[in-house]
Amino acid sequence: MIAASTQDRDCAAKLFEAALKKYPRLKKFFADGGYQGPKLAAEITHLPASLEIVKRTDKGGGFKVVRRRWVIERTFSWLRRNRRLTAHYEALAIMAVGFIKLAMINIMLKRLTERAA
Repeated sequence: MIAASTQDRDCAAKLFEAALKKYPRLKKFFADGGYQGPKLAAEITHLPASLEIVKRTDKGGGFKVVRRRWVIERTFSWLRRNRRLTAHYEALAIMAVGFIKLAMINIMLKRLTERAA
């Protein structure tokens, strides 16, 4: 059982290792400030990929696009357009992952066919 105080960053090193096994050509991981810290940095020193923390800036008011952070938010926005992903209908996580993959395939196919036409 996972302790109640477990955070995402506590499992990040294992996730990075699994991603590198599946995609060995990865060179860099991007994460927000929540993944910053000496413990995670020490756990991933042996990995061939590096970790870059994308920090947001609170300077000035209003909306500002932050490099690399916007990519994630934009992708979530595209996924939310899919009606099936607007709420958690699935009892099993593997089913939810499947629908996310289908939604991304749909997005990419639309983009590929737009440019070809």
